[in-house]
Amino acid sequence: MEGEGVKTSGPPGALAHGTEAEAVEPVPSVVLSGELSEPARLTVAQLRDWPQYPTRVSFDCATNGVRRHAFTGPLLHDVTVFAVPGLVPAQRRDRARFLLCVTGADGHQAVLSWAEIDPEFSRHPVLLATRANGVPLDRQGPQLVVPHDRCGSRYISAVTHIWVGAHLTAP
Repeated sequence: MEGEGVKTSGPPGALAHGTEAEAVEPVPSVVLSGELSEPARLTVAQLRDWPQYPTRVSFDCATNGVRRHAFTGPLLHDVTVFAVPGLVPAQRRDRARFLLCVTGADGHQAVLSWAEIDPEFSRHPVLLATRANGVPLDRQGPQLVVPHDRCGSRYISAVTHIWVGAHLTAP
């Protein structure tokens, strides 16, 4: 999706620098697509341009018991609004029918409703974390953090794709 029609922050070419002689590790990025006027591809470094919100969470993991973590990152709502979803902002019913499908590098997916992240509906501070337990996630990619969930199944590590829309189609 790089190139024409894909919005990024930062100067063109900022993500791919170096020479053929030096080994350049690929920089993980998350693609925002779907029913968006301005699809985007963003790195963790670019996600830090948004206001960062810290949160401490605990959730019950079926295999490891209760887990406690501290995350910091922008609100998922703010990041998705950046890509200009095709919803009608003034109409609550229109916004309520939108979904987000978040996919991680391992193929794990989670679905959220727009109403879960929209401050006018629920005010849940769902994050696209740029730090986990104080460690920057630049090399792994951002993590979806759903603080109000009691279990951790919607916590997605190494997020690679976020599809936003009201018309269900496979990403």
